[in-house]
Amino acid sequence: MKSSGFRHCLLAVAAGAGLGGAGIAMPQETALPDLGSSAGELITPAQEAEYGAYTLYQMRQYGLILDDPLIDTWLQGMGHRLGASSDNPKQPYTFFMVRNRQINAFATLGGYIGINAGLVLTAETEDEVAGVLSHEIAHVTQKHMVRSVERAKKDQIPILLATIGMIVAAQAAGGKSADDATAAAAIGSQALMIQRQIDYTRSNESEADRIGIMTLYRAGYDPGALGDFFARMESSTRGNSGGYTTPDYLRTHPVTADRISEARDRAQRIAPFQSSAAAKDADSINPLIPDFAKAPASTARLAPVGQDFAWAKERLRVLSASSPGSAVTEYRRGIDGYESSLTDAQKYGLALAYIGTRSGAQAEIQLSALSKTYPNNLWIALARAEAAQHVANPLLAQTRYEQLMQQFPDNRAVILSYSGFLLEQNSPSLAEKALEVLKRLSTGNAEDVIYQRTIARAYELSGNENRAIEAYAEVSFLNGRVDDAITQLTALLQKDDLDFYQRARVETRIEELTPISLELKRQGIKADRQGGSRSS
Repeated sequence: MKSSGFRHCLLAVAAGAGLGGAGIAMPQETALPDLGSSAGELITPAQEAEYGAYTLYQMRQYGLILDDPLIDTWLQGMGHRLGASSDNPKQPYTFFMVRNRQINAFATLGGYIGINAGLVLTAETEDEVAGVLSHEIAHVTQKHMVRSVERAKKDQIPILLATIGMIVAAQAAGGKSADDATAAAAIGSQALMIQRQIDYTRSNESEADRIGIMTLYRAGYDPGALGDFFARMESSTRGNSGGYTTPDYLRTHPVTADRISEARDRAQRIAPFQSSAAAKDADSINPLIPDFAKAPASTARLAPVGQDFAWAKERLRVLSASSPGSAVTEYRRGIDGYESSLTDAQKYGLALAYIGTRSGAQAEIQLSALSKTYPNNLWIALARAEAAQHVANPLLAQTRYEQLMQQFPDNRAVILSYSGFLLEQNSPSLAEKALEVLKRLSTGNAEDVIYQRTIARAYELSGNENRAIEAYAEVSFLNGRVDDAITQLTALLQKDDLDFYQRARVETRIEELTPISLELKRQGIKADRQGGSRSS
């Protein structure tokens, strides 16, 4: 059994590691050596996955995760395409978006990989975003985090799971109270110390760059995109004065001229050997990839590689803004001549901002024109349904949602958005209809917080209180409130109307969650941010 000290070290690494390192030398064109690390003996793949999941749940607890069905679909499609083209296609991955405009990305144990909204907003192409993801995937496949666990153990680094602030402490500092801000500041200072101690070595960074570029190539992306992104980040530090702030990405993860040169040289050397296979889906490149490593239909790309990037970028711009109103202001400040100079994607973003400010008529003006140019575009069609929904025109909204269901019957974003609209009507009969619609997503949604929240409300409105409590408990768990989830399930067991199967299911779930709660308590994590089940 592992010691408590080891668990502390392990959680330090689970808190995240991004694109880092200093200057590097040109790596050899050879197969990866067996470095002989004993770290694999300290932690199993299942434990890696557990600690990676804890990190994600903690981030949700602090409201740092941007959960949006369309963005998730785009990100998962890109991520799984890269993962299937990596050195270890059997490795499961979980990709998630962080609601932060700082430029950063990171990998945790178990294949959990996060990317800040700010990085996407800074990137000029999807290939550049894919380049960063491929680098982080390489950290996972080469077990750099596990090796860091071993090193952290030797150095006896004290750590709490709350050092997730290493990634996003600045965001948490804007909490609801002075106590929140003080705690976040303490987390951030400790996290910086830890980050410096477990920073990847030069060889790890070189390895991740090298393997990431090959992953880009195999997945059909531009292998030169990683070097291009590095170069733009490096140039942002030149002439910094007058209060200009260096991006967090560069303060913790320096990019050097040698690193940029190596990335570009390697890309140039492999680019001439591109074949038509590189442009195909990763699933078709390697028929031996197991099904669980392939992108499911619900996360398949909405368009050929790169074509959704502009829409995703502007949707992220609105969703990551401090408010819809500030997003409208952002569009107005960034253009000359106002709407006439916006790109089509920016007009889409402006429309989303208008929807958020309940200015549905203005949103409709933008979207109506765009729909004529892009008649089969899911991003625009879904926005038009949302516009009708938010101007209190339920008949028009339902018509548009039903058209979307016919056109995209298995699309996760459409199903969840339509179900949410139905539930807004507060009608038991429409809640039953929402449950029927949600059946299309009946598998693979155990950790889908939006799905769990939606189906919980559907059960509640339809009168199935017991199933609603189960689903609300899962929402609490996925938001980092494990004790709250256990409390709800324990109360559910006291009810007399549970059938045998539901009682057994609830008892099993409590048994699964209890060790997690105990582990969090050992790490000093309190439940002081827990809220009520229905507000999760």
